[in-house]
Amino acid sequence: MTQTPTGHSPAQGQARARFTVPAQHPMVTVLGSGDSLLRVIEKAFPAADIHVRGNEVSATGEAADVALIQRLFDEMMLVLRTGLPMTEDAVERSIAMLRASENGTSNGQETPAEVLTQNILSSRGRTIRPKTLNQKRYVDAIDKHTIVFGIGPAGTGKTYLAMAKAVQALQSKQVNRIILTRPAVEAGERLGFLPGTLYEKIDPYLRPLYDALHDMLDPDSIPKLMASGTIEVAPLAYMRGRTLNDAFIILDEAQNTSPEQMKMFLTRLGFDSKIVITGDVTQVDLPNGSKSGLRQVQDILEGLDDVHFSRLSSQDVVRHKLVGRIVDAYEKYDNENGTENGTHKGGRNKRK
Repeated sequence: MTQTPTGHSPAQGQARARFTVPAQHPMVTVLGSGDSLLRVIEKAFPAADIHVRGNEVSATGEAADVALIQRLFDEMMLVLRTGLPMTEDAVERSIAMLRASENGTSNGQETPAEVLTQNILSSRGRTIRPKTLNQKRYVDAIDKHTIVFGIGPAGTGKTYLAMAKAVQALQSKQVNRIILTRPAVEAGERLGFLPGTLYEKIDPYLRPLYDALHDMLDPDSIPKLMASGTIEVAPLAYMRGRTLNDAFIILDEAQNTSPEQMKMFLTRLGFDSKIVITGDVTQVDLPNGSKSGLRQVQDILEGLDDVHFSRLSSQDVVRHKLVGRIVDAYEKYDNENGTENGTHKGGRNKRK
């Protein structure tokens, strides 16, 4: 794709550029079905005038907008050349990444094409990839560090991406087993009142981990892998007293660990193992007055060699767009009212 400036500008202070889409790429892949992708771009740059004629796209507007539109189409072409489709969500995220790079709020050289084309795991006809810059950096940190904390709101892919990296490590024989664990803490309900055996009471807390496994592995193979101990899903309390060697270990919902539990878990690390700890410090279900181990550990281990903290935000939410807005609305309410999760707890500025 090329940019060809015209010989004159339509108005003072404006710029015009023309992009030629190579013939091997049908325009529908660039503009979207029913011009859906084009509408996303037009909405993001309302002051720019974008026209399509044949396989040429022209843009007229402020020089900064035209430059960003040029970069956007270049990145889209790089993605399309890999055989991957562009979606409305991918276009929106590409625009956000380019703007963050332009205004200096993104410290790094990663491009949208690099983020959107990074494959983590291919399974059952689908490929798992990061969708945002912070997600890519989170995945890269898992490759580079022994202990990684993924901290962020619901829907940012913290657990799902960690699970994909665990399965990838198992399939490539980097580890011999996967260990998945969660603290069994009630979120408003009481465990003791649930019917069934202890295992049946605890199972619902671990169900999200099973669900992710079923997305990434042949469901028929999971019972065999669990029976052989290759994959273990267990409450955090079952980790006490163990040393975990040659394993990829994920602690999910870590905001519901006590400081003592967090220390216990971290000291389970054995040789040739990797630990990923995920959690959302804005959704702590511990009883009032109890400290969150995930909040405290940031003060203790920040800056320690081979330990990395990846922090995701509402901009990294990959669920329904409304989820990101809900996260922002709660954060705004808490900031204005000195609350936590919408509830007055006192001492909000201190990590509990």
